Amino acid sequence: MQILLQLAVVSVIVCSQSRLILTDPADQEFCSAPETAMLRPQFVLFGDSLTQKSFDEGGWAGRLANEYQRKVDVINRGYSGYNTRWAKYIAPVIFPASQKMPPQLVTVFFGANDAALPDRLSARQHVPVEEYRSNLQSMIQLVQSKGSKNILLITPPPLHEAARVRHNQQENDEVSEATSIPERTNSVTSQYAAAAKQLAGDLGLPVLDLWTEIQKHKSWQSDYLEDGLHFTPAGNKAVFNLLLATLRESFPHLRAENLPDDFPSHRDIDEDDPGKAFISYA
Repeated sequence: MQILLQLAVVSVIVCSQSRLILTDPADQEFCSAPETAMLRPQFVLFGDSLTQKSFDEGGWAGRLANEYQRKVDVINRGYSGYNTRWAKYIAPVIFPASQKMPPQLVTVFFGANDAALPDRLSARQHVPVEEYRSNLQSMIQLVQSKGSKNILLITPPPLHEAARVRHNQQENDEVSEATSIPERTNSVTSQYAAAAKQLAGDLGLPVLDLWTEIQKHKSWQSDYLEDGLHFTPAGNKAVFNLLLATLRESFPHLRAENLPDDFPSHRDIDEDDPGKAFISYA
C-alpha cells in the first residue's frame, strides 16, 4: 500500500511539473496520462555533421545543454554526411506520429552537404538548390504536423575553399586533379543559405543566418573553421552565442530563466521529512 501511494505521488509530481514547463495550453492534455507525462521539455537538434559533432568538447549543442541544465533535455539528432534528400527518410522516425509530447523546440540545420558540387569529389552528396528548399519545407511541415510550433531554421555556414583542398588531400593521402580543387565553394553555399532564409521568411519562421554572421568575424576562415567546413572550438562558441541570441529573441518563453528546474532544490528538502517537499511541489 505504501509503495502504491508513493507511485501515485510521483505520477502527480511528474504531471504537475510538466504543466509548469509546458509553454502551450494545448499541450496540457498530455498530462492526463502519467505514462505520457514529461519531466522536462525537449529541444531536438536535427542536422548533419555540424549537428552530430556539436556535443564534442566545447561544441555548440553541449553549451546549449549546459545553458538549460535541469530545465530541458537537449537531444542531438545529427547525421554526418547527410543531405536533405537522405534526411527526409529518417525525419518520420525522429518525429514519429506516435510521439505523445512534441519537442518544445526543433532546429533544422542542413545545406553544407547539399551544396557539394555535382562534378567534384563529393558529388554523391549534391542536391540541387530547388530540391534542397523543397526538402527543407517538407521536413518542417512534418515537424509542424507532429505538434512542434517552435522551429528554428539554420543556414549552412560559409566555406573556406583553400582549407577544403588541404583537407581533401590529407584525407585521400594524394595530390591529384580531383583533390586540387574544392568540392564545395563559398559562392555556391551562399545560394543554399539564401534559399533557407527565403523559405523561413515564406513560412514565417525565425532563421539563424550563419553564412552571413560568421563572415562578420575578420579571421573567420582560420578562427572558426578547422577544415574549411567544420567548427573549431572558437567557431562552436560563436555559433552557440548566435544561437542563444536568436532563441532569446524569437522564443522568449523558452529562455532558460523562464523555465523552472525539475523537482525542488535540495535546500527545500527537510532531511527529517523529505516527502513533504515533493508533495508541496506537486
